[in-house]
Amino acid sequence: MLLLVTGFVSFAQTEQEEFNRMVEAEMKSAAAIQNFQVNPNTQNYDITYHELRFSVDPAVYFITGQVTTTFTALEDMNSITFDLDEALTVSNVIMNGSSLSFVQLSSKELVVTFQNTLVSGSSNTVEVIYAGVPPVNGFDSFVTSSHNNVPILWTLSEPFGARDWWPCKQDLNDKVDSIDVYITAPDAYASVANGLEQSVVDNGNGTKTTHFHHGYPIPAYLIAIAVTNYQVYTQTAGIGTTFPIVNYIYPENYVATQTQLAETLPIMNVYETLFEPYPFLNEKYGHAQFGWGGGMEHTTVSFMVSFGRNLIAHELAHQWFGDKITCGTWKDIWLNEGFAEYLSGLIVENLDGVSNFVSWKADKIVDITSYPTGAVYLTDAEATNVNRIFSGRLTYNKGAMVLHMLRWKMGDTLFFQALQNYLVDSNLAYAYAITPQLQSHLEAVYGSSLTEFFNDWIYNQGYPSYTIVAQNWGAGQAKITVNQSQSDASVTYFEMPLEIRLLGSGGEVQDVVVNNTYNGQEFVVAVPFVVSNVQFDPNYHIISKNNTATLGADSFTIDEVITLYPNPVQDVLTIKMPNSLLLQNVVIYNDLGQKVLESEQSEIDLTTLADGMYVVKLLTSEGEIHKKLIKK
Repeated sequence: MLLLVTGFVSFAQTEQEEFNRMVEAEMKSAAAIQNFQVNPNTQNYDITYHELRFSVDPAVYFITGQVTTTFTALEDMNSITFDLDEALTVSNVIMNGSSLSFVQLSSKELVVTFQNTLVSGSSNTVEVIYAGVPPVNGFDSFVTSSHNNVPILWTLSEPFGARDWWPCKQDLNDKVDSIDVYITAPDAYASVANGLEQSVVDNGNGTKTTHFHHGYPIPAYLIAIAVTNYQVYTQTAGIGTTFPIVNYIYPENYVATQTQLAETLPIMNVYETLFEPYPFLNEKYGHAQFGWGGGMEHTTVSFMVSFGRNLIAHELAHQWFGDKITCGTWKDIWLNEGFAEYLSGLIVENLDGVSNFVSWKADKIVDITSYPTGAVYLTDAEATNVNRIFSGRLTYNKGAMVLHMLRWKMGDTLFFQALQNYLVDSNLAYAYAITPQLQSHLEAVYGSSLTEFFNDWIYNQGYPSYTIVAQNWGAGQAKITVNQSQSDASVTYFEMPLEIRLLGSGGEVQDVVVNNTYNGQEFVVAVPFVVSNVQFDPNYHIISKNNTATLGADSFTIDEVITLYPNPVQDVLTIKMPNSLLLQNVVIYNDLGQKVLESEQSEIDLTTLADGMYVVKLLTSEGEIHKKLIKK
């Protein structure tokens, strides 16, 4: 974000750097384009349970694993396929006490052949024993490093890296119902994984085994481990039902980070108040320090390089949006990242105040509009490009501001109610969601279609530029004319409610909202002072750029002063004019010149008229004028 927005202070450099590191951690940008698609060979079974046993040493880049998988056959099966990099060597696969034949493929697949056909609907368990040096391929899915000269090991699997260190099913279509993780490591270190720690067993040989249980559904990419000489700092959070926040901190940072970690509690309170209780409150939330820049929202334990408030807020938000409800395809990644980034903005709004939130939105808009193209929703080709999936400008910032625009369009009460409904939907909670499912929840509460909005702002590209002209329009009124151009041809017109600020020479201020749906649209609004200046979107509700707002001349002709609204019209037509004019008669003619309706009212019900073009003759105290009208 290279530009400053007039009147607002840009993100502090440290906050911008923190945002960039966070995005990088979540996308692991060195991966570039990955030829990853949904694996058709893993679609015939549903995983219900994993027991994951890992033996690791942070000082050695190596893993030994024993992964037991319980699954339900979705069709008759003679074999099962797992995602697993061929750099890891499988030594044995066991089912019901017997070894099975298997083959490892260069397609990063482990194919296991059963001794007998498994019947559709049956539940079965296989155990895969393997070891090896995880591949170094740009993902950094499995890392050994050091901090303060002490070895550390961590994993980071989003989006396609789980197969680099354990046999899994990593498509976004199958959450594991529950997992048990056993980490055997040198006894000088503490181990971290998802869920609650169950036990620590000294093995008597210089190692210990730490057992974690996670009892909520989880996708493969959110399963993670970390091992180093952590010190544990525990907090208590929760409105109503309390639960622990368990923080695994480097000893050299243990004291210094506690003040920063205190920010977690008010952030948690805001989220629980706005949405619902923490989704994993039967277990824990927490943080584990690691060496990659930024953070990663592993379920119940976010891996963090540092503990700035924005980063804490973003990763915690993912526990609702990303971990409880996970995007169903990488094309829908904004359902994870756009939400998490917008919730970090809600923390600014709720803890720092409205003016700081306006500055936050202004900075987002500057970044979003730094290029004229780009959609929130990804194409099939874009969904294989890790850099595009985790685009800070589009997935995070535009996704966040689109959510704010939905809130602006719907109003706070309906918007937050729709998101609460979305989070408790039994078909989505602890499962996967795609964009149309979010749209359905929003529409159900809003009571109207949002297809136009989603087409303009989510599926298509670019942003609008507005030209606003305000004119004093007789005593106690002003006319506002809205014109718009688009930065990309994929959108014909961005339809949105717009906030216009009218100012008087004596310091008077009045904000009005007009629902703009077409170019050249005119609005006559009541204003109890003479307008001397006008501002467009003063609170930064709309993604836009290169806007102008000017005060037009006060002089006008009778034709200019009268506005038909709305036009096109569906039912009730309103005739707006200055208070100084008197409406005497209205006659409406069809395109054949036939009189179809006559009235003396300024509001006329046209529901009985057929769709088409009409001419409206208006007789006023200042003369007669004719205007065109479209009925639809």
